[in-house]
Amino acid sequence: MRHAYIPSPSQGVWHLGPLPLRAYALCIILGVVVAVVIGERRWAARGGTKGAVADMAGVAVPFGLLGGRIYHVITSPSQYLHHPVEALYVWRGGLGIPGGILGGVIAGIIICRRRGIRPGAMADAIAPAVPIAQAIGRFGNYFNQELFGRPTHLPWGLEIDPDNANAVPGAEAYHPTFLYEALWNVGVAGIVLWADRRWRLGHGRAFALYLALYALGRSWIEALRIDDAHRFFGLRLNDYVAALVFLGAVTYLVRKRGQGREEVVQDTPADEPDVALDA
Repeated sequence: MRHAYIPSPSQGVWHLGPLPLRAYALCIILGVVVAVVIGERRWAARGGTKGAVADMAGVAVPFGLLGGRIYHVITSPSQYLHHPVEALYVWRGGLGIPGGILGGVIAGIIICRRRGIRPGAMADAIAPAVPIAQAIGRFGNYFNQELFGRPTHLPWGLEIDPDNANAVPGAEAYHPTFLYEALWNVGVAGIVLWADRRWRLGHGRAFALYLALYALGRSWIEALRIDDAHRFFGLRLNDYVAALVFLGAVTYLVRKRGQGREEVVQDTPADEPDVALDA
């Protein structure tokens, strides 16, 4: 008897005349927009200048996408050995979250320091917004039929086209790891919001909590995936990266325990224009 599995989309690209609309890109854009809206509200509530999160996103997001692509290419070089130009085809999928976070964080710190913003305070403001953006973005993998898990007979198994490069002969459905990670990220956002309200986290602690929880979830999700990846001693490279991120984030939380929120989050008061920037 055939199970009623989750069907995969029949297509991930729609054309408006000569213009292709790619679901993968739309999911990323939607995630960024939602994250900016959430981040702006939280930043204003902390006394920050309106529009600062959107301004930062305008630079941090491209750097995050660049970092994510570089991480993916470095950790999956076999996919591009024979056709290296395909490393530029971002619309086909392939963004490594660790590289994306690193690229965005570096760009964000630079922007914050140039604008007199406390990086830790900004990071805490956007801490629950980032996993929400990731959750939305993961649905781009659903449309691309990529990054799915092992074959399964569970009722929420995901159907994949048999001619998919990572399909297993004879398998009817696979673990929908994109959905697992999306749900996990929503839960992470909820925990960060709760902890922030409970302990008034500051100095980057809310963002560190997000990193620790995300890395924890990524470790068990990685164990389900079957796409090609570098392995060392039986574990995927992303497992080691997740472990390092988790240990680093927990160490930071322990070192910063007991510290409240920053009294001043930026040099320019929220009710005054940024004269230096306007000039």
